[in-house]
Amino acid sequence: MKACVPLIVAVLGGLAWAGQMESCASRCNEKFDRDAACQCDRRCPRHGDCCEDYERLCTADEDLKEPEPFLELEEETEGAPASDLYLAPNSCRGRCLEAFDKHHLCHCNARCPKFGNCCEDFESLCRHEGFSHISEAITKGEPQSISEKIYRADTNKAQKEDIVLNSQKCISPSEARDQVDRCPEPLFTYVNEKLFSKPTYAAFINLLDNYQRAAGRGEHFTAQQLAEQDTFLSEVMKTAVMKELYGFLHQQSRYSTKQEFVNDLKNMWFGLYSRGKEEGHTGGFEHVFSGEVKKGKVTGFHNWIHFYMQEKEGLVDYYSHICDGPGDSYPRVLALQFSWDGYYKEMGSTFIGSSPEFEFALYSLCFIARPGKVCQLSLGGHPLAIQTYAWDKSTYGNGKKYITTAYVVSPTQ
Repeated sequence: MKACVPLIVAVLGGLAWAGQMESCASRCNEKFDRDAACQCDRRCPRHGDCCEDYERLCTADEDLKEPEPFLELEEETEGAPASDLYLAPNSCRGRCLEAFDKHHLCHCNARCPKFGNCCEDFESLCRHEGFSHISEAITKGEPQSISEKIYRADTNKAQKEDIVLNSQKCISPSEARDQVDRCPEPLFTYVNEKLFSKPTYAAFINLLDNYQRAAGRGEHFTAQQLAEQDTFLSEVMKTAVMKELYGFLHQQSRYSTKQEFVNDLKNMWFGLYSRGKEEGHTGGFEHVFSGEVKKGKVTGFHNWIHFYMQEKEGLVDYYSHICDGPGDSYPRVLALQFSWDGYYKEMGSTFIGSSPEFEFALYSLCFIARPGKVCQLSLGGHPLAIQTYAWDKSTYGNGKKYITTAYVVSPTQ
């Protein structure tokens, strides 16, 4: 398969794919350099492409700077300032160690005491209590280590013979806005549907028809649909993938029991929140895995199983792709364009051939460990990053946030 590595860089906000590292000496806060092996601009921490000495040389006063906006794939945030999307909280509840955000009234990161801009409850919530203690922060290399264990544990993933993919036309990022169907044939030539009889696949598929596609319409779960959520969580928790994730988070003192972990997963993924006048009209699972239509565009929809099923029914029309890789085994990542029942998705990324528990685990890991940031992972020795975002206008439990989206931002060779 053709891997369009140089092309996806432009649309994903300048994530460098070169392996050779350079230095930030005399380069701090320079503009993004497409030809450089690593970057020293203010965006690089978010994009995960900083030089190794960036933090030492360039971040002495970083909390005084206003970070540049991250180039997102998700249409729901395009063109809207952060102040219109999220409240500016004045508490550290649920925010300890989060990234600096210029729109917040006060801050809860490790540097805020130095600059005198901490929220009033920073000391009580972020210095001493429970998971928020700075010494318990998940270190840089730990998500990469646990993601490799999750990758190896995914025995339910598709094998090479289970899927025949026909990715066809690879285009440049500048062509993605054209909305031209350059692929006359379906993306999936063949899928071994015996995969779908496995318990986690079957439970996942049962969830996909529980949502209304149009964003802004209230969701109301029936007793059966709530039971289907519980069944999915029960089945994925039986897998080695989710046992690896729970074991890691338990060791990190994030969850004391499996039931606490499951309850939190149900709230963060299936809890409903409102982006408009309608109460409870969207949730993280709906957006990421099932997909929504907002202002005439597809948002979310980052799942290969749903894509295949909708394509089989004639509701999805595959247009083209920007990147396919790394390698030719599963799971792999495809950055693609398509229409869904007449609505266009200009840029989307999806794992291909992964089990439902694998995607659910990686997105959950990144949301818990690096909420609102680019989360650097490693799968089979290939670096890969996931971006997540949280909803700040409403919370559940003890000030915890709902997940709004999660998607792959940097598949690499």
